[in-house]
This record gives sequence, C-alpha cells and structure tokens, in this order.
Amino acid sequence: MLEKMLFNIPKELHTVSEVYKILGKHPEVKFVSLVGIDIGGHDTDEKIPVKMFMADMEKFLTQGVQTDGSSVVLPRIAQLNNAKVDIIPDMDVNWYVDYNLNNRDEETGLPLGTLRIPSFLVHNDTAEVGSRVILRDAVKAFKAGLMKLMREHPYVFRYLPVDSVDEIDEILLTSATELEFWVKTPEDKGDSEQLSTSQVLKEQYWKRTIGPVRTALEKSLIMLDQYGFEVEMGHKEVGGVKAKLGSSGNYDHIMEQLEIDWKYSDAIQAADNENQVKYVVKDVFRAHGLDVTFMAKPIRGVAGSGEHTHMGVAARLKNGRVVSLFAPLDREKDFLSPIGFGALMGILKNYEIMNPFVTSTNDALNRLKPGFEAPVCIVTSLGHSAQMPSRNRTVLVGLVRDINNPLSTRFELRSPNPKSNTYLVIASGFMCMLDGIKAALENGKTPEELEASISKREGQRDFYLEKDREYRTERDVFEEFTQEERDRLFGRAPATVWENIRAFDLYPEKLEVLMREGVMDRLSLESYKHAIIAQWATELHNRIIPETMNFVRDCRKRHNPEECADLDDLMWSKISKMRRELAQDTINEKSLLSRVKDALDEEEFEKASELQLLAQQKIAELGLMYSQYKKNLF
Repeated sequence: MLEKMLFNIPKELHTVSEVYKILGKHPEVKFVSLVGIDIGGHDTDEKIPVKMFMADMEKFLTQGVQTDGSSVVLPRIAQLNNAKVDIIPDMDVNWYVDYNLNNRDEETGLPLGTLRIPSFLVHNDTAEVGSRVILRDAVKAFKAGLMKLMREHPYVFRYLPVDSVDEIDEILLTSATELEFWVKTPEDKGDSEQLSTSQVLKEQYWKRTIGPVRTALEKSLIMLDQYGFEVEMGHKEVGGVKAKLGSSGNYDHIMEQLEIDWKYSDAIQAADNENQVKYVVKDVFRAHGLDVTFMAKPIRGVAGSGEHTHMGVAARLKNGRVVSLFAPLDREKDFLSPIGFGALMGILKNYEIMNPFVTSTNDALNRLKPGFEAPVCIVTSLGHSAQMPSRNRTVLVGLVRDINNPLSTRFELRSPNPKSNTYLVIASGFMCMLDGIKAALENGKTPEELEASISKREGQRDFYLEKDREYRTERDVFEEFTQEERDRLFGRAPATVWENIRAFDLYPEKLEVLMREGVMDRLSLESYKHAIIAQWATELHNRIIPETMNFVRDCRKRHNPEECADLDDLMWSKISKMRRELAQDTINEKSLLSRVKDALDEEEFEKASELQLLAQQKIAELGLMYSQYKKNLF
C-alpha cells in the first residue's frame, strides 16, 4: 500500500505544471492545507478541496488564502479591528501529505490525504509575521553576518580547512531534533511510584518493545522513511513500566516512553519536518489503540520528555566540498574553531533571552527539575581533553563531536521539550551564536584563548562573558554542586513562566541580540510575551487550580478511629490542616489557591508567580504526606 501513496512533493517540483501532474496521479489526495505558524508555534489547517486548488493553482501559490486574527495567535499585531492575515505558501521547502488512517478513498482504497504546504503569515498585505518568518530572517541574518565577519577578520582561516572567504559558495545551517514522547492505553493511569522505581532501575531504557507499542513504533519508522526523513532509530526511553497481557490476549496497562531520531536538515526544513513527524506518530499509534502525549512532564515524579535540539554550521565551497566551520583544523589539539567557540559562548551568555522561547509553559518548567537528566543551569561541557568528547548529560548545552568526522561537530541544546516552538528556539539560538562569533572574531581570539575564556572561574574578568559567572564544567551538575553553588555560579533558573518571560525586561542589552537586522522587532517580542503570559495565566487559573482542587478533595480521611494507630490520627491532623490552608476559604481568610486566582484576575503577575511557587511546594508536601498516611493503614 505504501508504495502507491504520495508522501511528499520536494521543493524542486513546485511548479504549477509538476504539482498538477503529481496530484492528478494521486486521487487519494483530496485536500490541500496551507500551514502558517503563528507567534505561539501553532499551525493552521484548512481543507481546500484539491479540485478547487488545481483549478486555480497559480493564484493559490502566489496569493495564498486569507484568514483573520482570531484564527491565529498574533496578539498586539492582528487585532479585532485590524485582523487581515494572509497565508502564503513557501515554495522553497518540501511539502508533505498528511493521511487520515481512519478514512479510506473509495476509488483507490488508500487513506485520504491532505497536502500540507508550509506557509508564511502576512498581516495587512505588508508585514510578514509569525514563527516561520522569524526563523527565515534569522537564517538570512546569520549567513550574511558570518560571511561579513570572516571577510573582515581573515585571521580565522588559520584555524579552518579553507584558505579564504572567497572559496565559500554558501553557509549551511543544520538542525535536528530528538523526539521523546509517552504512549499509553486510554484511560489507564500510571502508578508514579512504580514508574519512578522502574526509572531508577533502568528497567525500560533501550529495552525491546512488545505488543502494540512495537507494532506502532515499527510502522511509524517505516512511514517516516517514506516521507524521506531518513529515520536513524526508534527506541524505548528511560520512563515506563512493563505492559501486562490481559485475559483477552491483548496488552493493557501500557505506559512507556519512546524516542525517535531522524536525519538533520537545514534550519527551516528541520522545524517543518518535526511538525509532520508528530502528526505521523500520533496517527499511527492511535490507529493501534494507544494515546500519545508530547507533554514535557505528563507524570509527576517521573522523567519528562525532552526534545534535544542540535545546531551546526558548515560551508559549501565553490568546488562542491562541504566543511564544518565549528570543527578546528587541529582536532587533536583544539575542541573548536574560533567560530565554534564564539557560537557556544553566544548561547551561554545570552541564554536568558533564549529561554522564554525554549521553556514557555507550566508543563515545561515541571520537567526542568534537578535529578531527571533535565538541565537547570546555564553551563556547558567540552570534554576532559580534545581527544575525549564529552557526554555530560547534566549540562544545558553540550558539544557533540567525532574526532574522525569534523562534519559531526555541533551543539546539543538539552532544554527544549516536544512542545517548544522549534522555529523560535532555532532562530534565537543562531542569533545568539552570531553575537558570540562577532565578539570572538572582532577581538582576534585564538582557540586556546577562547577555551580559557569559556573555562574561566567565578570573579575572573573576560572580554565577553560575565565576570561573576562560570560557564563550563566537566562535573555532574546535580551531584557535585549544591543548589546554592549552582545558583551562584551558573545563574538562578526561572521557576515560573512569569519569571522566565521577565527576562525580556531584565536583560534589554541581550534582547538587542535578537533584534539585529530586524529579525525580531519590539512588536513581535511584545506579541510573543503577551501570548505566553495569557497562556500561562489562563492555564493556571482555569486548569491547574481546578485540577489541584480535585487532588486536595481526593485526599480524604481513610482510617477508622477505632482501629487506627496514633500515628494515623497525627498525620491526618496535619493533612487536614494543609488541605484547608490550600483550598478552603473562610469569612476572614482566603485559601492559597483562591489568592492565586485573585492575583491573576487583578493581573498582579509577580504576586501570582510567587503564590504559584508556594502552592507547588505545599501540594508536593501534601502528596508525600498523604502517600505515607495511606501506606500505614491496614
């Protein structure tokens, strides 16, 4: 069946005649959808009948379709009285067909398909807006900026496998993501204690999949290869418990964490690819009776799902050869070239204004806790020597390199999760890299000098990095540093969405890095900030607090006073007091959860953020106490 289906239309075939010919051969493709990406990372989807699209294809490809501001997240840009937004196809990336596995075409017997065309959003006919636009402009700015810097500071070619900038035909920006996700049978809820124990014992990590999980994973990998994603592997991750074979002969109580990796692409294509991969994975697993979640932290107390994002920079020479601009000329002596060191330092110095794009939800912040292999500190690891690549999994951004393959040299940002806006993560990442490269090259720094800078100690002055911070460690960040040491040396990590988005106000000089060459402007940044605060406040007010209230209500008295131990009475007294403090209002005093809601209603976000942290602490204490209380009952 797969060989009969259309999976993609590569960018080389985006002429009206070729697209018309291809769609004519595939009657299973019934619809076309122009996919715009708004400032919040949400994609549009509209079903244009393929016959209508083919009848006026040139107009659709040049003028797109029109929507309004209520259909996309563009606050402060597309207002109710100023809401015209056009969705214009991007002709320079691959287009993919999204199949409905539950709906068959009567003529061919194949699943019905929708051709999804990645697109740009245009407001009021003039202003291009949204996440894809920002990433496109960041790529353009980085390439032009790097070429200019290399031309003005030719000393850098002493450390590269290129003699001069005149040999370079094109700068290549490569990216890739690693997708982690949880699968489970519908309605089943995992026992967090069992999941935590299994995680500590590493009972599931890279183990053999079985039953419907194995079937769905294998079918997903096969289908993804049909799209041309060049899947590298799919495997079990650290989280999960062993599925049970029920009396019906089917597996139930499935609760497993998986990961799928595929080949890198150029920056925009990598972000587009990730969107399509998620749709394929969800659809295939659902077809096998399994729920998929891309939440960063779907289960409290158990490892969350990350989406490590890889970024590299290479150059295609005029003779056709491709060379890494991050890898040093002497790979046994140096970790990186001056360009590579500068790029890494740029991420580390400016990460405070990258982080709002990486970690923008309550769920994402729940994942970034010490002890779950999730980074909480702005710090990197290079390796103990240039001959020994680092695999320190506790740092924010790691250097990935193979001494025998310079093109593999890249950075792995470990903080993103599957819900991160990959377009803006990559865009902000490359803009921060450019800032560091600019500083390194304008100061004529050698690899040795830059390694010394990135390895500086607290209190040591540097030409670029901040005096009272450290940026590199080869030690375990969680085990070998106290919380106080981490905060002092690497900076205190934001604990709420409000604390994180406040970086736009607290670091105005760093924010300028994102605004160079017009990649982001104040209106776009204000739009993003407004969208993230609204999302945080709404979710906290209307979802998290009600769910917390239900949890508090479920912590009921379970012991019989005539049969219990004195410890049971004591523990219940403490639990009851904390329940009231958290969730029960009185005439004279409001509960903690009510105070959070009031602060949000009054838009006192600083206060709401502080109360949210206090509520999280109390809920964690209540959960632990109630678990201990239940375990002591016969």
